[in-house]
Amino acid sequence: MTDLATSTPAQLATLDAAGRATLFTDARTANTFAPTPVSDAELAEIWDLAKWAPTSANTQPLRILYLRTGPGRERLVPHMNEGNRTKTASAPAVAVLAVDTQFHEHIPTLLPFKPELKDVFAANETMRTTSGTFNATLQAGYYILSVRAHGLAAGPMSGFDAAAIDAEFFPDGRWHAILVINIGHPGPNPWFERLPRLHQQDTLRWT
Repeated sequence: MTDLATSTPAQLATLDAAGRATLFTDARTANTFAPTPVSDAELAEIWDLAKWAPTSANTQPLRILYLRTGPGRERLVPHMNEGNRTKTASAPAVAVLAVDTQFHEHIPTLLPFKPELKDVFAANETMRTTSGTFNATLQAGYYILSVRAHGLAAGPMSGFDAAAIDAEFFPDGRWHAILVINIGHPGPNPWFERLPRLHQQDTLRWT
């Protein structure tokens, strides 16, 4: 057995400048998209990377609905805010990110050493809702990074009628939409002017 008190600490890899630019400093929210297709394999790979996001007790409450052009997209677009409809209609793929309100049912699989946590969540709807929403939102951030890591542009949007999308696509009430993301290659003039970020003196404290 390894003596953890004397073992050599793990050396974590550092993302190089190009990787940081792809995920952060050069990444932008796309507002127009080229007609270049995004394959089912690419969309599956995006999830296979994003699924490694950390969540409380490994509960993983995020779910994804992918929509292509066609009848499904036509059902979605009217529920987007007016300013988001054109770009949503033109993106090669759209992901509706949702929280599974019954995520606790998977706890015996996801947290096998503490399966009884399933019953704790089942008995407390407020805790289940708060935890599910927080952790699904955390996963959504990783999902955006995964889109970028696969050489695609993400257009995340909160401007939509969530209740209408839920009624349209999740009528059983189990999934609840929290974010819509357009996915594809950037089209003509895809970026708005880069907006400023807050400085360290406005965001950091040291003790």
